[in-house]
Amino acid sequence: MNPQQTNPDFFSVAYNDLIKIGLAIFFGGILGLERQYKHKTAGFRTVILICLGSALFTLVAQKGGTNVNANVITGIGFIGAGVIFKDGFTVSGLTTAAVIWISAAIGVATGTGDYTLSLIATVLTIIILSVFSTLEDYMNKVHAKKVYVLLFCDADFEHVTTFENMVKNQQLTSIRLSINKKESFLQAMMEVTGHQN
Repeated sequence: MNPQQTNPDFFSVAYNDLIKIGLAIFFGGILGLERQYKHKTAGFRTVILICLGSALFTLVAQKGGTNVNANVITGIGFIGAGVIFKDGFTVSGLTTAAVIWISAAIGVATGTGDYTLSLIATVLTIIILSVFSTLEDYMNKVHAKKVYVLLFCDADFEHVTTFENMVKNQQLTSIRLSINKKESFLQAMMEVTGHQN
């Protein structure tokens, strides 16, 4: 065989594989646009690349007769963990981490050729992110939650009980997050929940 000759199969890509790659970019793009619109950490390009990468891993695994789905899930877990931030008692990035996870799952489904499942999952994810977000905002207004940091001039724990009774009299609920005695004063962090007027 002439070394100058190239294998005709080397540069050939199955038409079906191109469809899978294109659809992975499309589905990832839809989810990515929603995250980008809301100015989230993992936006348009990131979600596309995750969906595309998952589809490619699935395609390559099918051709090689191996199963890489478990490895994809593990890798996506690390990426998802990277977008979760904790600031005091507030945790942010959980929804974006979930979008990263579902976009990888959609990529795997697309890579296996299950286009209907991928489309349904994409549409349902967009509905959950948009419609359910509005419902969540409404629920947060109806059932408001606030954190108060209270500083008392002396270290008498009775002040915390007095505050809790005052909150209870207003038909609200309080939870002690932390109580610290510092020299001659007392600092308490309280979470108060209830209906917002």
